[in-house]
Amino acid sequence: MENQIKNKVSPVKSTGLSTFGGVFTPSILTILGVIMYLRFGWVVGNVGLLGSLIIVTLATSITFLTSLSLAAIATDQQVKIGGAYYMISRSLGIESGGAVGISLYLAQALSVSMYTVGFAESIVQVFPQLNEKLIAVAAILFVAGVALISAKAASRVQYFILAAIVISLISLIFGSPIESTEIELWGASSENSVPFWVVFAVFFPAVTGIDVGVNMSGDLKDASKSIPRGTFMAVGAGYIIYMVLPVILATRADSLSLIEDPMIMRRIAFWGDAILIGVWGATLSSALGSTMAAPRVLQALARDGVLPRSMARLGKGSGKENLPRMGTLFTLIFTVTAVLLGDLNMIAPVLTMFFLTAYGVLNISAGVENILKSPSFRPRFKVHWFFSLLGAAGCIGAMILINPWATLIAAIFVSAIFFWLKHRNLQKTWGGVERGILLSLIRSSLMRLGEVADPKNWRPHFLVLSGAPLSRWHLIAMANSFGQGKALMTVATVLTKQNINKKRLKDLERHTKEFLGKKSIYSLVHIVPAANPFIGAKTLIDHYGLGSLKPNTIILGDTREESHLPDYCDMISYFFRSQRNVMILDMEENYNANPKENIDLWWGGLKLNGALMIVMAHLLKRSLEWRDANLTIKMVVPNESAAIDAERNLADMVDKMRSTARYELIIAGNRKFPEILAESSREADLVFLGLKEPDDEYVDYYRNLQANTSSLKNKVFILSGENVSFDEVLF
Repeated sequence: MENQIKNKVSPVKSTGLSTFGGVFTPSILTILGVIMYLRFGWVVGNVGLLGSLIIVTLATSITFLTSLSLAAIATDQQVKIGGAYYMISRSLGIESGGAVGISLYLAQALSVSMYTVGFAESIVQVFPQLNEKLIAVAAILFVAGVALISAKAASRVQYFILAAIVISLISLIFGSPIESTEIELWGASSENSVPFWVVFAVFFPAVTGIDVGVNMSGDLKDASKSIPRGTFMAVGAGYIIYMVLPVILATRADSLSLIEDPMIMRRIAFWGDAILIGVWGATLSSALGSTMAAPRVLQALARDGVLPRSMARLGKGSGKENLPRMGTLFTLIFTVTAVLLGDLNMIAPVLTMFFLTAYGVLNISAGVENILKSPSFRPRFKVHWFFSLLGAAGCIGAMILINPWATLIAAIFVSAIFFWLKHRNLQKTWGGVERGILLSLIRSSLMRLGEVADPKNWRPHFLVLSGAPLSRWHLIAMANSFGQGKALMTVATVLTKQNINKKRLKDLERHTKEFLGKKSIYSLVHIVPAANPFIGAKTLIDHYGLGSLKPNTIILGDTREESHLPDYCDMISYFFRSQRNVMILDMEENYNANPKENIDLWWGGLKLNGALMIVMAHLLKRSLEWRDANLTIKMVVPNESAAIDAERNLADMVDKMRSTARYELIIAGNRKFPEILAESSREADLVFLGLKEPDDEYVDYYRNLQANTSSLKNKVFILSGENVSFDEVLF
């Protein structure tokens, strides 16, 4: 395994941030930020009063539903560093959590760029001679410096900024119109405005502040209580403010003025400079909040081993507060690059896609947990799964309406990270819902599957009696070739050692499964103790399986010991009486190195073993190793006259079963079958032969069979014991 993820990080002493200081304040400062001051007038101008109220309601609804899901997960578990990433990864698993966590980090880091660009834009509006890019970079350096000092210090600074925002909003409320205007319900004309969903995409980052407080989870005194309370307070306060502001703006200026002047609020306000103080404080505080949040997500990703090994140092913390200083420096470089390459209107829609992706998965996580009702999922704050999935649908729907192509790119991006993490095969010590989902599906499928097999949907369920996997590897390799990932397969071993405890058996099963996985063979593994292999095999047949999903086809090797032959034949008889198909593989030691070009199948008719042999040969030819092999159905007839009818029947059968198999009729004359077999299949790379039904003289029969086929290289003996009409599988 590439990484072994364990929660070995010693718990860090909480900095004790309260609900107000740790969640509400950073969340509301992010909500009442750069979009409100510099783009909300543009929003109202483009879509009008009613359009603005609809956008605010839609966007806040998605955020509110996500807040409900977030509260449910946050009150179900101890939330540590990483906030939303931590919660998703501990719910949906490391791959889903990692894919969304990386998206969430990029969203937070881009937020810093957006806020500092907004700050610089507002400065240049007042001092046009200054360089916007340089101001933005200087602002990033400032907030990064504050974040590197202390989370508490950053929290205290935010109280002063919150006061400045309150003063600016009061000044705006007591302001006056800048021109005579009528309320425009739907904004400017189409030639002077942009489409509704483009406006929504620009506005949506204004209501994404909830994750800032969540990502401070490692610094909160009581995260499970503070996150829901602080988040709901911030979302509610933000919604009220954003529903009042369009009324103020729509009654104080016309649409074109709102669209063209980013600083329209300064002109409307009673004390214009209060707006400047507010916008500067809001943009810097929002940037500060995201600068504190993004490195903490990065820190959690690195600690969980999600990031490449070369980035492992980003998981380290510094000082008593466990500050992610390495992560902050990394984020600093990333945000400066984004500032130099983009502007506010370009960054905001990209940011929206990342946030909607993260929020959507967070909602799915809570919804799935609620549907599965796992015993471990007991949140203090209960939310019906419908609201969580409604929030997920809202996120996905908004993404598609904003930009279908961007949605596709976001889905590809997240999927690529998911499969990259899946390929790395990360191990974790916490559970995810994946197992719960699979168990629910298995239960439902087992209840519906029934006991009677439908021939048209028949598939083999192999039980491979391999012993030690290395000693009879050809059994496993051939079973895998027959199954091709479409059949259930269990590699079973009978241990004859005495006093083997359960823990030892589980360890052996785990090691065997890992060994098979390295060989790209995905199989169940089962090991049972028994006095001897024959008793153990019978025990497996009697007790292994679940409902109708019991092994229907037993694959085993031939016996080389004469003294074992009676027990061996008795075991085959037991399999047959238990209505199991039996496949005995007698292969050369260097089987894997031999060519795989010619398969001979000796035909005795559709009944008994014939149909099953052709089915298994057909499955084998689907495999990569045998797909180019020539399958020849061979049949012995006593004379020329019998050959005429036999050939007609064979040709008709091959045509009906839609096979590329050839057929060959051999006239026996005075020769016995063993002589014909040895001569005709001497060069075959694999030979299929049917076994007769077990009887009292089966030991002698099997001994003669071994002698008569000793000249053949690789053989598969097949005995059809299952109560299935295999001829219906063929035609």
